[in-house]
Amino acid sequence: MSSHTKSFKVPFWAQIIAGLVLGVLLGWLARSQDVSWLVTTLEKVGDLFIGLLKLAVAPLVFFAILVSITNLRKVNNAARLASRTLLWFMITSLIAVSIGLIIGLVTNPGAGTGLTPKDGAKPESTGSWIDFLTGIVPTDVITPFTELNVLQIVFMAAVAGIAALQLGEKAQPILTLSESVLSLLQKALWWVIRLAPIGTVGLIGHAIATYGWDLIGKYATFTADIYVGCLMVLFGVYPTLLATVAKVNPIQFFKGAWPAIQLAFVSRSSVGTMPLTQKVTERLGVPKEYASFAVPFGATTKMDGCAAIYPAIAAIFVAQIFDIQLNVGDYLLIAFVSVVGSAATAGLTGATVMLTLTLSTLGLPMEGVGLLLAIDPILDMIRTATNVAGQALIPVLVSARENLLDRDAYATADGSSLDEPLDEPRDKAEPVPAAA
Repeated sequence: MSSHTKSFKVPFWAQIIAGLVLGVLLGWLARSQDVSWLVTTLEKVGDLFIGLLKLAVAPLVFFAILVSITNLRKVNNAARLASRTLLWFMITSLIAVSIGLIIGLVTNPGAGTGLTPKDGAKPESTGSWIDFLTGIVPTDVITPFTELNVLQIVFMAAVAGIAALQLGEKAQPILTLSESVLSLLQKALWWVIRLAPIGTVGLIGHAIATYGWDLIGKYATFTADIYVGCLMVLFGVYPTLLATVAKVNPIQFFKGAWPAIQLAFVSRSSVGTMPLTQKVTERLGVPKEYASFAVPFGATTKMDGCAAIYPAIAAIFVAQIFDIQLNVGDYLLIAFVSVVGSAATAGLTGATVMLTLTLSTLGLPMEGVGLLLAIDPILDMIRTATNVAGQALIPVLVSARENLLDRDAYATADGSSLDEPLDEPRDKAEPVPAAA
C-alpha cells in the first residue's frame, strides 16, 4: 500500500461528520456556559476557512470558465451538450421553484411569527433587473477581481474563452498557461478543502453559539419550509430524475457525490466546492471534457436552493409580514425570476442578491430582506448543499441521455476515494465520442 493511501485512514465524509458533531457540542457549550473566548475562537476558525475558500474564488472562476469553454473543442456535438445542459438547468429550477411555492402557500410561513414590518431593514445593496443586466459587463478588468463580482468574472472568462476558440492555434500558449494556472489553483484549493473538518467545527459551532435555538424558534415554520423544500428536491426530485431520465441507481449517485454535498453544506459556497464537485462528477462517469464545462457553468448559474426554493418561500413570507396579497401572476413571476435570474447568485455564500431581485420584481418592500438576514447562515447550509447536488446531477443526466456516461464508473463510484489530490495522474483524455 502506498504511503499516500496510508496518510488518509479516516474517510473524508467521516471527518466532516465528526467536525459537525464537535461543532454542535462546542457551540452548545459556549452558549450554555457563556464562554466568550470559545465563541470568538469558533468564529475566527470559521471565518479563516471561508476566507481561504474566497481567496481562490476569483482566479478559479475565471480560469475554470475559460478552460471549460475551450475544452468544448474536444467534445463532439459541443453545442448540443451545452444547450441540453442549459435546458435541464431550467427544467430542474422550474420544478424546485414550484415546490417552494406550494410549500409556502400550504404552510403560511409568515403567520404567527410575531414579526412586524418594523423588524425589517433595507439591505445595503439590492438587486434589480437593470442592475443585473448592466452589472454583467465590467467597467474595467481589475475591479471584478478585487470586489469579487463573480458574474462579471464569468462574463470576462466567457469572452476570453470564445475568443480563444476563434483564434485557434494562435491562442494555444494562453490556453496552456491557463490550464497550468487552473491546476495550480485546484491543488492549492485542495489543501483548503482538506481543512474542511476543522472549518466545520468553527462554522457550525459559531452558528449554534450565536443563534442557539431561540432564533430558529421564531422562524420555525420558515426554516422548516426551506429545509423540507430542499430535502424534497435532494431526495425526491433528483432521485426520480436519475431513475427515470438517466436510468441509473440514485443511491449510487449520492454515494459518489456525497463528499461534495457535505462540503457545500458546511462551507456555504458553490464556487469553493467546485473543484470537488467536478471531481465527484468525473468519478460518476461523466467525461472529463464535458464535466470541466458543465460543473463550472453550474457553479455560477445552477442554484435550485438559493435561486428557486428560497426566494419562492421568502417572497411569500415577506408578503405575509407586510400584509400584501400575492396573486397567480405574482407566483408566475417568481417562477420566471427563479428560472432566468439564478445567475445573480453567482455561487457565493448567501442568496441576498437573488432575494432582492425577486422582491423588486414583485414590488415587495426591500425591508423584508432584513427580516431574514439573521437566520440566513442556518438556511444557507441546506440551500448550498442542494445547489451542489444539482450541479453534479445535471452532467450525469445529460451524459446518460447522450450515451456518454461511463456506467461502469458510475456503478463503482465511491466517495471515500476522494481522499486523493484533485489532480492525480490520469491517462491523457481522448476526445469525447459523438452522442448517439
